[in-house]
Amino acid sequence: MTKITTHILDTSLGKPAAQVRVWLEKIEDGRATKIGESATDEDGRATSLTPDGVSAGNYRLYADVGNYFATTARETLYNLAIVDVNIAADQPHYHLPILLGPYSYSTYRGS
Repeated sequence: MTKITTHILDTSLGKPAAQVRVWLEKIEDGRATKIGESATDEDGRATSLTPDGVSAGNYRLYADVGNYFATTARETLYNLAIVDVNIAADQPHYHLPILLGPYSYSTYRGS
């Protein structure tokens, strides 16, 4: 089984984005099933989305960035940051960091 984690960094402040609601869904036959939900810790990390691991397939990681910016009294263009990925069965861990700004976000496969 594969573990999926994330780390959100607020690049406009140069620090981790704490208390961002994140959730993971598995996408099968056009339908989404929620796998796990969490909030980032003070270091911007969410490590408990898949405590039992997941099988291979298509997954979507969502981050509620609109609410994060609202709670920090800043404007943003995006309500959600969405990372749509294909997970291979032979990989034990996928780390999907999000680099976040008020008007942009990017992601990559971390270690």
